[in-house]
Amino acid sequence: MIKRTLYFGSPAYLKTTNEQLVFESHETGETKSTPIEDIGVLILDHQQITVSQALIAKLLANNVAFITCDSTHHPVGLLLNLDGNTLQSQKFQDQMEASVPLKKQLWQQTVSAKLNNQAAMLESIRVPARNIRNWANEVKSGDSGNHEAMAAAYYWKNLFPDFLEFRRERYGPPPNNLLNYGYAILRAVVARALVSSGLLPTFGIFHKNQYNAYCLADDIMEPYRPFVDMVVVGIVRMNGRFLELTPNMKRDLLGVPAMDVRINDEKSTLMVAVQKTTSSLAKCFAGKQRKILYPDWV
Repeated sequence: MIKRTLYFGSPAYLKTTNEQLVFESHETGETKSTPIEDIGVLILDHQQITVSQALIAKLLANNVAFITCDSTHHPVGLLLNLDGNTLQSQKFQDQMEASVPLKKQLWQQTVSAKLNNQAAMLESIRVPARNIRNWANEVKSGDSGNHEAMAAAYYWKNLFPDFLEFRRERYGPPPNNLLNYGYAILRAVVARALVSSGLLPTFGIFHKNQYNAYCLADDIMEPYRPFVDMVVVGIVRMNGRFLELTPNMKRDLLGVPAMDVRINDEKSTLMVAVQKTTSSLAKCFAGKQRKILYPDWV
């Protein structure tokens, strides 16, 4: 089932009745409801939104990724279910006991998939990317040759129009803000899927920052990032230099989980594909298969 991404950006009271999320607008008095079981990601983007404890509990019980935004309208917090899988204890153990060689092989697959999708992104806007394709085929265990960084240098130099003089920096000028917003949504989708697959988002296969609670999510989202980039490139083409985050831009980025991708030779929405990826990762940790399923361009 395709889960919905809900965004609330005005003063409101959110509560639950009969397994529904009920939205009551402070501005208009309007009331709307949505079945909680249909929700995959919920984003709250206003400082005057109040949420009942009963609703929070039901959202988490249904494995909804619950995102809160700060006063600058950027995602700042993420709540996830603590009990997302019936075999969670065993899956945790498999994950924690994964060997270093296995993690290096999984990272090799991850980087190769990311590079192929970066190449496809560039090719979609008529930028040559044979060099990235070649690097994708040359990635070694653990990416010891640092092909990810080599590809990134070429990719970011050629992704946006020259007049932007773009450099990828988290706190840099636009369109970095758009990329950050899209990646935050993607990260939530991946973290939610990891929990649903019985895995700990904290313990990565490559990322190891002791201050990062979502190292594994940051690992697994890498091949999915170019799909966010595609949306941002489209926004840039429509808006030129005028790239402060607007409601329309947010709407476009909120559509990322419903984007079409191809995974395991089948067309799928991105959210469903992420679930297939994390499920395959759990099987890799358990020794049941050796390859993570990652998406490619439709």
